[in-house]
Amino acid sequence: MAVWDDVIGQDRVRTQLSAAARDADSLVTAAAAGEAAPAASKMTHAWLFTGPPGSGRSTAARAFAAALQCVSPDRALGGEPGCGFCDGCHTTLVGTHADVEVVRTDLLSIGVKETRDLVRRAQLSPAGGRWQVIILEDADRLTEGAANVLLKAIEEPAARTVWLLCAPSLEDVLPTIRSRCRHLTLRTPPVAAVADVLVRRDGIAPEAAEASARATQGHIGRARRLATDERARARRSAVLKLPLRVADIGGCLKAAQELIDAAAEDAAQAAEEIDAKEAEELKAALGAAAGGRMPRGTAGAMKELEDKQKRRRTRTQRDSLDLALSDLTGFYRDVLALQLGSGVALANEDVRDSLDRVARDSTPERTLRRIEAIVACRQTLGRNVAPLLAVEAMAVALRAA
Repeated sequence: MAVWDDVIGQDRVRTQLSAAARDADSLVTAAAAGEAAPAASKMTHAWLFTGPPGSGRSTAARAFAAALQCVSPDRALGGEPGCGFCDGCHTTLVGTHADVEVVRTDLLSIGVKETRDLVRRAQLSPAGGRWQVIILEDADRLTEGAANVLLKAIEEPAARTVWLLCAPSLEDVLPTIRSRCRHLTLRTPPVAAVADVLVRRDGIAPEAAEASARATQGHIGRARRLATDERARARRSAVLKLPLRVADIGGCLKAAQELIDAAAEDAAQAAEEIDAKEAEELKAALGAAAGGRMPRGTAGAMKELEDKQKRRRTRTQRDSLDLALSDLTGFYRDVLALQLGSGVALANEDVRDSLDRVARDSTPERTLRRIEAIVACRQTLGRNVAPLLAVEAMAVALRAA
């Protein structure tokens, strides 16, 4: 299996990255032989992957990193880098390659300290691989100070270091950073392509794969979760009932509270899985006896961990809310399609009765105002407004539209 097989529905991007990997291989081979580098090259030291959620930005970045580290002997015979089987490809894809650093955050932002650590690492020569590769999956979460630290590293790159930045859009990255990166735009994968990968890679039944891919409008990660997690299906079903529950103010406020409670429950469930384990591991590292008191001078470390876990719960809750709002937007998109008679495939065919009812009882103009209300809610949540207030305002706007 080539490393590109999981880059779904992105033929143009795959072609560009494959060509760059070939030129990168030529650069390393020429340097090892003491020869001059090729005059023209499609390879560069910094790349920016953008695209909507679920388009596979980080998957494409990982595949490219694997192709850069590929050590298959077939390359010398004209084969494509990125075989998927050699040690370089395999360790990169499973996350154990010594020269590939993958950075993601489950917090609200990436700060200066973490970014400085990355920059120091980027100045090192590859330990054993062909390139030093830094994949920053959440480049849009860099604070302003952290982004300026990263800018300095990209302006003065080390000879064998490659930065792979991922963000939803160009506007999520400082102009000075994006101007120094080669930009690749990914698109939402076709529903059929997502369904195919769920069947082929995850063993999901074709009917369930098709339904999940259609319901999530091509979002690969969400489609997989929807097809495999009963709780995810239950939460989506509850969200899609909201448009029928905003007939009065009481219904609006109750529906908003239930959305917030569901997001908080998601955050609590995620925390239960990892918070206790992290605390026990830290206590052991600090020398605490099992069931005993913490050594003197370790309270600060425990407080730092608790603060980190609190920020992670906040991020998880916001992500869960954002997912619910995406489902709600998809519902009204389908309503609008029915009202306009567009004939496009509906994402939420499984709730067709509800779609028909809302479409009959409103107009396209009202539907557009409702979609705008959901977009405004997402923007408000991004400005750290209290989630309950933002969702209540949205629910009332859905009724008034």
